[in-house]
Amino acid sequence: MRSTLIRRVVISAAAIGLTVTAAPAVAHADAAAVNRPILVALKVQGPDGKLFSGGVITKGHDVTTATGGTHKCDGTNGGANSTPGATPTAALDSAARAHGFTWDGVWYPSFDDYFVDTIKGVKLDSSSAYWNISVNGTSIPVGGCQFHLKPGDAVAFTWTPIVAS
Repeated sequence: MRSTLIRRVVISAAAIGLTVTAAPAVAHADAAAVNRPILVALKVQGPDGKLFSGGVITKGHDVTTATGGTHKCDGTNGGANSTPGATPTAALDSAARAHGFTWDGVWYPSFDDYFVDTIKGVKLDSSSAYWNISVNGTSIPVGGCQFHLKPGDAVAFTWTPIVAS
């Protein structure tokens, strides 16, 4: 059941990403022309409240998780952008390093991205919830290593229950 749900989420995200890859790349390409450190606001909201909130200096970089291994996370993943830059997952990784908490995610080679499943000890039961990633209040249409951030963007990882249809 869990692997089926994860596959559905990843496949859905990939389909959406393929459909609208050009839009986020164009909207954020100017800020990410050079992979330089930028300041973003990051909020992590778990099922029982705030897990982290603060400013984070980040740029696109290699990310290492216990489950997923080490992979680039710089906006060029999956061919989403032609130049490297800061991404939501890189911002989460930068915050974790700077503030001493952990996160984990499974790496999907076919998607060229992580599926975040644990932040600050809060592990998902993927049959009932997922970590939604949003930028400036809007869920991102591609993976967290594929979306370029601009300086000042508000990034949120929010524990989100899956609503049965």
